[in-house]
Amino acid sequence: MSTPGRRADAVRNRRLALEAATALLAEPDAALTVEAIARKAGLGVGTVARAFGGKDALLDAAVAQLLEPVVRRGRDLLQQTGPEQALRTFLTELIGFQAAHHPISDQLRGMDTPATAALRAQLVEVVEEMLAGARRDGVLRTDIDLATTTALIGRLAFAVARARPGQPQLAEAFITVVMDGLRPPSSPGPRTRT
Repeated sequence: MSTPGRRADAVRNRRLALEAATALLAEPDAALTVEAIARKAGLGVGTVARAFGGKDALLDAAVAQLLEPVVRRGRDLLQQTGPEQALRTFLTELIGFQAAHHPISDQLRGMDTPATAALRAQLVEVVEEMLAGARRDGVLRTDIDLATTTALIGRLAFAVARARPGQPQLAEAFITVVMDGLRPPSSPGPRTRT
């Protein structure tokens, strides 16, 4: 039977390991091994392994912790503004997030990350809600199906984020071109500055 002190230590060790993994995820060339995470956390390798049960679970928890506020922000934007403006704002912020964390996708390749997969699916749902709302408002074309539009936007945004991290003018130009391209053919729509 565990004592309250041991439980508090386990919670603290889990938090330290999670913070270390999250910090390493932001470093493009960092080695994401249990050993590197333990070293950064100031913990033993065995302690980190016990806290999460393995590297996949640890990185899954760290990435999920990064993605949760992004998904929440998308939902908040849908409540606070119209779908088209929500989409523009969200894409701008998402590109910034992806630029800061683009090595994550490479690091997670081949891993079992159910929490991350669930949050990525929620992210897609949020974008689809924005697109569907903008279609209902008549400002986005309907001749391309929603899944294709979502995939197109997601892949292009990711490519822009990886190509020129830290260049907001590139993100702005991308969003303008994509949104103009998604307007119904008969509707010029509002002009935006680039």
